Amino acid sequence: MDTGSAIKLDVYINYPGHCEEAFRYYEQHLGGKITMMVPHQEPPPNFPKAWKKPILHAIIDIGGTILRGADIPGAEPMRSAYLTLRFDTAEKAEHIYKLFSSEGEVFMKMGKTPFANRFAMIRDKFGTSWMLLNQD
Repeated sequence: MDTGSAIKLDVYINYPGHCEEAFRYYEQHLGGKITMMVPHQEPPPNFPKAWKKPILHAIIDIGGTILRGADIPGAEPMRSAYLTLRFDTAEKAEHIYKLFSSEGEVFMKMGKTPFANRFAMIRDKFGTSWMLLNQD
């Protein structure tokens, strides 16, 4: 493998009709920046009629990592993968934990672990699974 070439790894998440809402939420609460939000010009016939402006492709930059997404019929919540947010303070980690867990599902409550000052595992209201981590 040519080690001189640049390789980047992005994450792509499919949503069941609420990609734009999820990305706007992450932009507001995680300080992300949406750089692309392209709705389908005409939704495919297999898309639910209730989806007024399903997203064909969206991009948000969160802390230097690119998250891509789209609305796909039959999309399910994340199961065996997590996006990890690293915070520089315990207070920021606690704030996002409260926000995301209020309408989400907690897999591991926020607490101290052998590898982190603050750590939690949750799935937010959009079906995205997160690990929240503060090591200071």
